[in-house]
Amino acid sequence: MKQVLLVFLGGGLGSVARYWLSLRLNNFENAIPFGTLLANILGSLIIGFILGYSARNDFLSENHSLLLATGFCGGFTTFSTFAYENHLYIKSGDYFGFLPYMIVTFVLSILAVFLGMYLAKLV
Repeated sequence: MKQVLLVFLGGGLGSVARYWLSLRLNNFENAIPFGTLLANILGSLIIGFILGYSARNDFLSENHSLLLATGFCGGFTTFSTFAYENHLYIKSGDYFGFLPYMIVTFVLSILAVFLGMYLAKLV
């Protein structure tokens, strides 16, 4: 039960952080919802660092990993919002907004995981 509560707590904190970024940075008059993009890239960087550092140094316990990686990063990153925003682009016919947003999110998020794991090796 403790592990479920850790995921719940981390997920709640991650969701609040994502919501705050969305309020500050998402403006659909711009071509890209930067709050969602930043949440996905930062979340990917954070999870790469957490899991890379933990694997290298055996530093984090399972409970810490559940709180930070599964909970916080799971609540902070947002594939469902990303998918919905892409749906809105397609529905409105804004393919020049859709394609860059989709490609940039995928590429930068994957690169951010690798960067996080690399940074974890340096610490």
